[in-house]
Amino acid sequence: MPVLTATCQSSSCVRSIFSAFPIFLYLFKWDGGSDVVVGVCIFANSYQGYRNMLQKRCLLGAFSLLFLFSAGYAFAQPEIILESESAISDELRIARLEAQVEASAGAADNAWILVCSALVLMMTGPGLALFYGGLVRKKNVLSTMMQSFMLMAIVTVVWAIVGFSLAFAPGNAFIGGFDHLFMNGVGAVPDPDYASTFPLQTFMVFQLMFAIITPALITGAFAERMKFSAMVAFMILWVLAVYCPLAHMVWGKGGFLNVFTGNGIPALDFAGGTVVHISSGVSALVCALFLRKRLGYPREPMPPHSVVLSTVGACLLWIGWFGFNAGSALSSGSLATSAFVATHFSAAAATLGWIVVEWIRTGKPSVLGAISGSVAGLVAVTPAAGFVTPMSSLLIGFVSGAFCYFMVAKVKGWFGYDDSLDAFGIHGAGGTLGALLTGIFATSAINGVFTNDGGEALPVGMVDGNVGQFFNQAAAVLITMAIAVVGTYVILKIVNAILGLRVHADDEIGGLDLSQHGEEGYNM
Repeated sequence: MPVLTATCQSSSCVRSIFSAFPIFLYLFKWDGGSDVVVGVCIFANSYQGYRNMLQKRCLLGAFSLLFLFSAGYAFAQPEIILESESAISDELRIARLEAQVEASAGAADNAWILVCSALVLMMTGPGLALFYGGLVRKKNVLSTMMQSFMLMAIVTVVWAIVGFSLAFAPGNAFIGGFDHLFMNGVGAVPDPDYASTFPLQTFMVFQLMFAIITPALITGAFAERMKFSAMVAFMILWVLAVYCPLAHMVWGKGGFLNVFTGNGIPALDFAGGTVVHISSGVSALVCALFLRKRLGYPREPMPPHSVVLSTVGACLLWIGWFGFNAGSALSSGSLATSAFVATHFSAAAATLGWIVVEWIRTGKPSVLGAISGSVAGLVAVTPAAGFVTPMSSLLIGFVSGAFCYFMVAKVKGWFGYDDSLDAFGIHGAGGTLGALLTGIFATSAINGVFTNDGGEALPVGMVDGNVGQFFNQAAAVLITMAIAVVGTYVILKIVNAILGLRVHADDEIGGLDLSQHGEEGYNM
């Protein structure tokens, strides 16, 4: 640091310059941890006074020097510590960097799954509510949308109390236990058996959205004729007795159909072909047969009252399905990208598949056909999204669009059942087709789900040479259908005996909006 130098020729010069006031000038110098203080006192009264004061100041300077030397040594210690830290091994610094990278990856995964959770919830409300609401007659639009909306609330409470535990807590091969009853143990700590990079609570809320939309899909089969009170009771029992066991069998620890940790049949179901679509579609058919046809069906025409609402709903379903399938990768990595692309490609191809067949058969491509085809493709690719290539997803989509059109336009008429909004024709049939095609087109190039003891990928589907996987898929489909049929029928019998399932004929004619809720969708 700079040094200030004052030069005077005589004491008279000093007295003449500083006769009015005392000046104390301190010069500091820092040198490697030592401190030197020089106190120079110039007191402009007399030379003797100056000497006396100088002696006193020198004594004070000596004490100051001792104090500041000690303080300087103390302050120098952090530098010694920092020097020792700089000598820390490269391995420790690399370990710290890796920990920071891992924490960042975990935060990215957590954020992605939370966004996907919101997307899947959007599929029920407003997506499915608008899609189904537009397909019914206008006197039933509110009651139909109310069913989807209320299931968002009802299933959430059931899931929080006991549903999540039955589906994902440790149990046996068919049902979970009660370890997570009332959300016990469901917090910020990850469960490595499900996802190691984000909290178990995030996994819980993601799976909740699947549990919400699955029973909501069933409502399309009994639309315009079931009591609201009966619907509530039926859905609570169905989630507990049908959905939770299936979710545990396919995705839960030690589940009978779990391809990762199960000891039974290793079935491939990436995002819910069996758990969501086959279970809801087959249950929907049972409901339609049990409740019988709507009054006037099929003699009276019952066209959708607003294809506009249904189109908006279908668009929201398409967008939300990215969260449904890509989120099931349970990470924000490349597998999520693969599932995202497969989902979009299949929906696009299925739209074309349905439209082509319809156009050839009727001479006109309908908007209703286009949106129905897109949903069929989304359903079919759900079990396959994380296992198949983009080109395979195009094929799955096109075939599913044409197949589901056949189920809705021909098979439904042959058997004469009143599946009001084609829940079975699209979700049951499309989910079954998708599950089987997954056994054909799944490949280790996308997801090496099977490995040997050395960690090398083994064939996954028939295209890889694993013919047996097709039969595993077929067995999983049959097991799911059996559980759905038996469980749904028993629950319907119970609810019908206690509450009665179907509204009175007058209420059905007047519309469920007024008879069940005392409101109308359109006041015009």
